[in-house]
Amino acid sequence: MSAPTTPADLYRHSLRLLLEKDIPAWVGLWAEDGVMEFPFAPPGRPRRLEGKEAVAAYMRPYPDHIDLHDFPDLRIHRTSDPETIVAEMRGIGRLVKTDSPYDMTYIAVVTVRDGLIVSYRDYWNPLAVLEPGTGFAGSGR
Repeated sequence: MSAPTTPADLYRHSLRLLLEKDIPAWVGLWAEDGVMEFPFAPPGRPRRLEGKEAVAAYMRPYPDHIDLHDFPDLRIHRTSDPETIVAEMRGIGRLVKTDSPYDMTYIAVVTVRDGLIVSYRDYWNPLAVLEPGTGFAGSGR
């Protein structure tokens, strides 16, 4: 596949990497100083991750908690800033520990510069996916 050329292309590529459980490649889409934010994070969970390494550490165990199967209903909206998109979608799959269904609606505001993610605000409902006994509330990226 050729390199993504627009923020929307990069975002679609990032979703494919999550479905493939290729977290190192997903992290590779980030700028060194990229910031990931979770405005609705529950107490005890990070609200802001600063830098590629912090994002990598947060996402590394993701496939051990959530087994994503698809992102149906993806809608990507352009904004007045050509480097920023707003994505609406559902993430479906299963929670690994309990083998229960996972179905979460997300809105993400993503900014890309020089072909890398510099800002990712992930709006989701963490209360809907707290895994009993793990303390893990996963996000969509």
